[in-house]
This record gives sequence, C-alpha cells and structure tokens, in this order.
Amino acid sequence: MQLLNLCNCLSTYLVIGALLFAFGVYGMVARRTVIGMLISSEFILAAASTNFMAFNRFLAPNPVVGQIFTLFIMAIAAAEAAIAVSIMIAVYRNYKSIETDDLVDLQG
Repeated sequence: MQLLNLCNCLSTYLVIGALLFAFGVYGMVARRTVIGMLISSEFILAAASTNFMAFNRFLAPNPVVGQIFTLFIMAIAAAEAAIAVSIMIAVYRNYKSIETDDLVDLQG
C-alpha cells in the first residue's frame, strides 16, 4: 500500500521532473544529430511542465496558474518542433547530412 501513496507526494513528481531534465541535458550533450537534440529539448520542456503541474497540484492557492504555464510550454514546444523540423529539412537539402559536425559552414 506504500506504493499507492507515492502519487500523493510532491517529491515523487519533483524526482520525475529532475530525471526528465537530466535525460534532456545528457541528450543535448551526447547526441550528434539535430533530431536527437530536438528530442532532448522536448525532454527538458516536459520536465518543466511536470514541475509546474506538481507545484500547481500541491502548493498553489490558485490552481489555474500552473495549468496556464503548462499550456504555454506545450505551445512553445509545438512551435519549436515545427521550426526545427523545417530548419532540418533545409539543412539536409543543402548539406545531405543532419550531423552537427558536418555543419561547420553555419558558424559565424
């Protein structure tokens, strides 16, 4: 029965958010392709959403605030994904690769 009580604890959600954030940061550092970096950035945004919803559930006097922040994060993630995919398509058409090491011409 102790396992069923974990869903009513703020620290459980914060640990899940921290794990998602850690996976996202590791993916941003370790991945060499643009697609892997995009997925990792989505992990980071999911961690932020998880934390906002957890604080909304347990600590907020007005429960709408955390949900509004989460909706904004979801909108930003959707816009980021659409823009990143269009940039990846344009880069692939010019360079025939999505590896970040092959894109040295893009440096300022």
